[in-house]
Amino acid sequence: MSGFHAFVEELFAGLGPVRIRRMFGGAGIYAGDVMFALIDDETIYLKTDAALRADLAAEGSTAWVYSRATGSWEDSSYWRLPETALDDPDEATDWARRALAVAAVKAAGKSPNGVTP
Repeated sequence: MSGFHAFVEELFAGLGPVRIRRMFGGAGIYAGDVMFALIDDETIYLKTDAALRADLAAEGSTAWVYSRATGSWEDSSYWRLPETALDDPDEATDWARRALAVAAVKAAGKSPNGVTP
């Protein structure tokens, strides 16, 4: 495990056990079976809905942007954890709880094979 991954686990300890699973060039952050955040280039991005996105934007956060096969760039539903939360585990956990709630709702809407009905 990288030092940053250990930092993330400690930062979100208030959620209970979290696990980090490598995927593509980054990693997913899970509470139970629900991925509520991701790591890319040692930056934490939280799963969002419209309300959480608005609150994160008000804190100066930005979307995780990725490259499509066509070479175009696209915003995602993951937004950067505010800088202030990196030094405050209570604040980080509050944001993470909100992201976990969003991710759990979205996961509940999927069928067992992962396809949204």
